[in-house]
This record gives sequence, structure tokens and C-alpha cells, in this order.
Amino acid sequence: MELLFQSVDRAIDLLFHLPEQAQPRGVSEIARSTGLPKSTVHRLLQALARRGLVEQEGGRYAPGARLVALGLGAQERDPVVGAARPILDEEARAIGETVFLMAPRSAGMVVLDKAEGAGFLRAAPRLGEAVPLHATAAGKLAFAFAPERFPLDEAGAEAFTERTLVGAEALRAEVERARKQGFAENHGEWIDGLSVVAAPVLLDVAGGGRRLIAVLAVAAATPRLRDLGPARVARRAVDAARRVQVRLGAPTTSTRKTRKAS
Repeated sequence: MELLFQSVDRAIDLLFHLPEQAQPRGVSEIARSTGLPKSTVHRLLQALARRGLVEQEGGRYAPGARLVALGLGAQERDPVVGAARPILDEEARAIGETVFLMAPRSAGMVVLDKAEGAGFLRAAPRLGEAVPLHATAAGKLAFAFAPERFPLDEAGAEAFTERTLVGAEALRAEVERARKQGFAENHGEWIDGLSVVAAPVLLDVAGGGRRLIAVLAVAAATPRLRDLGPARVARRAVDAARRVQVRLGAPTTSTRKTRKAS
């Protein structure tokens, strides 16, 4: 049984490894990159290829169509994705830049979906990727609105760029600012030249309070975001996040007022 678990674990390693490669890779290259024995890699790739999860192209391997289908199937079934997708598309068209949907998952703040505008920049990260919390706008919102799940004291300290906030006090101040203003910004803190403005998608919970369901983030090259106006983009992001909340069942502003009046 232990050998079976080990084989499954190694096969999953390969499925995660292949999508990260720009080109199909041969068995030897994959074995060197993953640290697995060449014979093991070959055996597992052959098994995965038989199920369509991996495609073989002249001795080289790439992600298969069924792997893509599995990912899309999971994405389509996510209610947050379903609620947010029309709004992502609308905002991407209106702003002309990439709009991301991220949500708290076991791996951290994970990219669930994105819509690309007409802008030149095709912004990272990829679908399914977890973003570093201390260096992103989405992460600041996670610290601000889900502190029980993402304790600020456990924030990372890796300096991705010279603008990354690695000091605890500086990061704490940014998180508090995000909590008060209802959105967060990141200007070159994770990726040089990339700026992001993000707003939280929050839902009321029984007993009072609100829970962070997702984050809607607009990403653009820093000069482009400066031209658009960070304040304008922030207003759009906050409004878009509220529209996602309504599609997920949150009451509208008018409904809230009616309930209070009654």
C-alpha cells in the first residue's frame, strides 16, 4: 500500500511539473528537474499518457487534453467562479486590462479565474497558482479580512523585488489601510513593473461579521495603471466585487436599507 501511495504522489508531482514548462520535455529532463529516477518517470508518464492526462510528442511530454478538461470541470463547478465570470469579462473589456478572481483555499490565496482585456500585458499568475500573501494586494486583503485563517504574524519575508514589504510594521500598516479603505494596492512588490488594485468579496455570516469569499484584482503595467488612475480603478474594483457579492446572494444596498427601516 505504501508503494501505491508513493506512485500516486509521484504521478501528481509530474502533473504539476509539466504545465510549468514552456516546451514539451523529455524523460531525462523531467527526471533531472523532479529528482525522480528516470525509469520511474518513464513508467508514470506512459500510464498518464494512456489516460490522456499527458501527451507524448516525439519522445517529449506535455500536459494532455484531459488534464485541461479536469481543471476546467473543477472551475466550472465552483459557484464563486460562476458568479464572478460575467463581471470579470465586463471589467476586463471596460478597463482593457487583466482582471483576476482569487479565493482562500487550502494552498492560500489561489487564482480561480481571470479575464484578459485588450492591453498588451498578459499578467501573471496562472490559474490554480497561489500568490505570496505579503507581496500582493490579494494577500493584504486576506490578512485584513480573514485574519483567523491568514495570521499576519505568519506572513512571509521573501523579498521578490526591492519594493517588497518585508518589515512587519510596514506590512501591518498596509493591511490596516486596506481594512479601512476596503481595497488594497500592490505596486511592483511581487513582480517588477506590475501594479494591482484589489477589492474583497465579502458575505455576511450567522452571528454577525463578514467572511472573505474571494478577491477581485485588476492588474496592469505600472505606467498603464498610473494613466488609468489608481483611485478610479479602485472604485471600479470595489463596485465589481459588490456585484459579485449580490450574485452570490448578498442583499443589495437598497435591501439592506429596507431591512433596517423595518
